[in-house]
Amino acid sequence: MRIAMVVALTEARPTRQQPAYALSVFVASVTAAPRSLEKRAAPQGIDVSGFQPTVNWNTVKANGVSFAFIKATEGTTFISSSFSSQYVGATNAGFIRGAYHFAHPDSSSGAAQANFFLAHGGGWSADGITLPGALDIEYNPNGAECYGLSAAAMVAWIHDFSNTYHAATSRFPIIYTTTDWWTTCTGNNAGFGSQNPLWIARYASSIGAVPAGWSFATFWQYADSGPNPGDQDIFNGDAAGLQRMATG
Repeated sequence: MRIAMVVALTEARPTRQQPAYALSVFVASVTAAPRSLEKRAAPQGIDVSGFQPTVNWNTVKANGVSFAFIKATEGTTFISSSFSSQYVGATNAGFIRGAYHFAHPDSSSGAAQANFFLAHGGGWSADGITLPGALDIEYNPNGAECYGLSAAAMVAWIHDFSNTYHAATSRFPIIYTTTDWWTTCTGNNAGFGSQNPLWIARYASSIGAVPAGWSFATFWQYADSGPNPGDQDIFNGDAAGLQRMATG
């Protein structure tokens, strides 16, 4: 994604009870890099978009990466032209994979954007290889940081998206954000940690504080570049836990 990246609207990304498949809190220090974690606990992942139109998934798999998030949609007008080939490629290479949606809370309702996402690759099935869809909610790449919404209006928008997605799939979407944005734009609302897995972005050697309501992050995006294409991610658990998450 994504953090603090200002680009055209069509490619913006800078930036449940708690799921039993995720371990408590990430160890406070996971040093810059993945190589020491390959094929062990804390499975490695990547997330990609149209900025990485061609990914050699077999090579990425051989590097020890086991899951991927792939950009599908943005707002209610943009569908990534790379999504289909990336998703099929990841599937054929044996990845656990899922789609993500970049939110524009100023352009339409949460329900409208959830339905657009669902209609263009963001669905979920209990097949053991599909992660619940992710809502990428973060810094506005083209205007006011919080999209001109009050904290209360932002919280209502996220609930609208989340509840619509849950009604269609039986799964609550993963929420991708930063602690700074969440604190600023939702008032550090604590109302999502009991249902939505957290995917936190922080490019540092430790994950730092997580937003209110969550006691840990399920996914950590720890770098925007590395030995594999796209952003670099870690799952907070083991390979069996990751597959349980995909199975539901």
